[in-house]
Amino acid sequence: MKSQVMVTIGMCVKNSEDTIRETIDSVISQDYPRRLTELIVVDGFSKDRTVYLIENGLSAVDLKYRVFFEKQGLGRARQIVVDKAKGEYVIWVDGDMQFSADFVRKLVGFMEQNPNVGIAKGKYELSSGSNPLSSLEIYSRVADKMVDYSQEKARSKALGTSACIYRLKAIRQVGGFDTNIKGYGEDWDAEYRIRLAGWKLCSVTVYYQDYERYGLTWRELWQRYRRRGYDLHGVLKKHSGVVRLYAMLPLGAFLFGLLKCKSLYQMKSEKIVFLLPLQKTFKMLAWWLGYLSRSFDLLFESSAVVT
Repeated sequence: MKSQVMVTIGMCVKNSEDTIRETIDSVISQDYPRRLTELIVVDGFSKDRTVYLIENGLSAVDLKYRVFFEKQGLGRARQIVVDKAKGEYVIWVDGDMQFSADFVRKLVGFMEQNPNVGIAKGKYELSSGSNPLSSLEIYSRVADKMVDYSQEKARSKALGTSACIYRLKAIRQVGGFDTNIKGYGEDWDAEYRIRLAGWKLCSVTVYYQDYERYGLTWRELWQRYRRRGYDLHGVLKKHSGVVRLYAMLPLGAFLFGLLKCKSLYQMKSEKIVFLLPLQKTFKMLAWWLGYLSRSFDLLFESSAVVT
């Protein structure tokens, strides 16, 4: 690794006071040199103590940080980090995540050794949640990432920004994040364009955890995936044909969960993994409801304009 590699940690947050202190402690605990690290926080005008807790947690630490505010959505928040970053890489952390102490060091080392990689992602730690559904969602996310992202057939599989390292040269080359994307999908859109520009995407064996450890309800899971379907409507229209919608049908989700059960059971001897097909189906039903809701909204909007 080069001796002087500056790294920016980008944190886009909103109303995360319940988990943000653990996240800040995770950043502080990294074994990467602090003199080569900066933290850029973009807050979506939180109505709780998120920003206060961030600044309080960093007050006695020699870590350079800056706080910005925005209310235009995730695309804009990510782009603020890209515009302000002084590092050669950006590592994205959400306000409810914890990294292993070697997370930054290993990701940077990997990127330095692989100059053709534009984005790399750490691996989700296979652990148990505070209730059965939380555990099942953790297993589901691990199963989703059992993909070789360097392959062309994985182009419709999103790494997501969380726990990813972005080469600044790569994201700036493709024009940055789409600031018109306000909800989910800004990461998939950026990944697609980076891959199209010839950069490789991959995962690295270094671990992280996030909010899935905490109590999760079926209602929360339904609302989350319904919102994803709604938000991703525009992104999928922008890149028409990249994702085959029929592959996201509930039946496909059920079969995918069925295929991953055995592998997950070998990794984590918990019988609950055999409920994965049902859980995946449940999420895709919510996703499609959101996607179709957005379609109908656009239809009604266009009809109102015509009349």
